[in-house]
Amino acid sequence: MFVPDRPPGGTPAGRRGPLVVVFLALVWVMACPASLRAAEGKPYDDKLMRISEILGAVHYLRELCGANEGQYWRDRMRELMDAEGSSALRRARLTRSFNQGYRSYSRTYNTCSPSAQTAITRFLTEGTQLSEGLVKSFP
Repeated sequence: MFVPDRPPGGTPAGRRGPLVVVFLALVWVMACPASLRAAEGKPYDDKLMRISEILGAVHYLRELCGANEGQYWRDRMRELMDAEGSSALRRARLTRSFNQGYRSYSRTYNTCSPSAQTAITRFLTEGTQLSEGLVKSFP
């Protein structure tokens, strides 16, 4: 699961950080006029959220299947957030998508099976296609 870095010292209070971000994002959504919220969105957000979800699923499945990659996919998510997480709301949406992908597949797969391997392959293919499409459409 993707959890933003803890503050120095790594205290248990640092675990509340994502909740605070989500809370602040919700307050912002409720307080801002619709025209400002619309300006926050980008024309490629649906694809970006899908890529985030794929990264979460692949992070879980590759570890389950013994890829021994450590935090490789989580680190790719961190890079995506650094590039696209221009606001608390945007970072919260990206994080939510990553975690949704991770949780969905952690409920579905408890062991590495042939269907889990197939899911990994399909996700990697879809993620590559989405990424290449975004680069071509929005250089």
